[in-house]
Amino acid sequence: MSEFSTLIYSVKDRVCTITLNRPDRLNAINDAMPGDIANAVKKAERDPAVHVIVVQGAGKGFCGGYDLKDYAERDGELPGSQDMPWDPMIDYAFMHQNTLDFMSLWRCHKPTIARVHGAAAAGGSDIALCCDFVIMAEDARIGYPPARVWGVPTPSMWVYRLGPQQAKRMMMTGELIDGKEAERIGLALECVPEAELDAAVERLAGRLQGVPKNQLMMTKMVVNQAYETMGLSNTQMLATVFDGVSRHSPEGMWFRQRAQEVGFKQAVAERDSGDPIAAAVEKTPYDRME
Repeated sequence: MSEFSTLIYSVKDRVCTITLNRPDRLNAINDAMPGDIANAVKKAERDPAVHVIVVQGAGKGFCGGYDLKDYAERDGELPGSQDMPWDPMIDYAFMHQNTLDFMSLWRCHKPTIARVHGAAAAGGSDIALCCDFVIMAEDARIGYPPARVWGVPTPSMWVYRLGPQQAKRMMMTGELIDGKEAERIGLALECVPEAELDAAVERLAGRLQGVPKNQLMMTKMVVNQAYETMGLSNTQMLATVFDGVSRHSPEGMWFRQRAQEVGFKQAVAERDSGDPIAAAVEKTPYDRME
């Protein structure tokens, strides 16, 4: 029996490959996956034979995000959506642990590469952007659509990788961009046709795996401390609190109710249509400020 229920762990030629393995659900994040990722990273950290970690997805894509079809359509309380009144600290504790698990890819001492094909959407983009390097297929897509309703990206790596203007673009619109655009704005290190994706990842991993582990560790620590000094941990704390608020705001409650009424796919289509979401929600005191 595998020690991981949601991924495949393998090591070859100094490279550890972590393959997200729920292809029937587009590798959607369930309750077990964040912990599996953190434990796999910890295992690779302890292995002296590993110099580089590659994260990829099985099947048609990298990761389609949290398994919101299950979370949004299911009745009753669940980790991401409490009955009202809700306790924000219960929500924070749950989501903060997921953020810590994803950030194990950023904070581990070995370089990490996200190999992105298909889609790295919503929580899938969180996983990819917690890696040190992102290499994408030209037609792959990355973004955080729940930023329109029902989510705030808790690792909040967008601002640290893109700067304020492009980060606001991605987080305010919930836009999905392809690999070419991701490379143009500096989100991806490289984009290539999907048929060449393995070769591109192997080129970078090959350059890294020949460097002594202590050199890789020192360089990564130097770069990462600069971002910690900029306030990365505080940004993530605020984003995680706001993520809970977004799922329990009037619009967030409407979205979950709509998913239960018409199904998750139809609710998402309405969310992403460009039509004003507030029109479907009863006016609140906040609206009178506009």
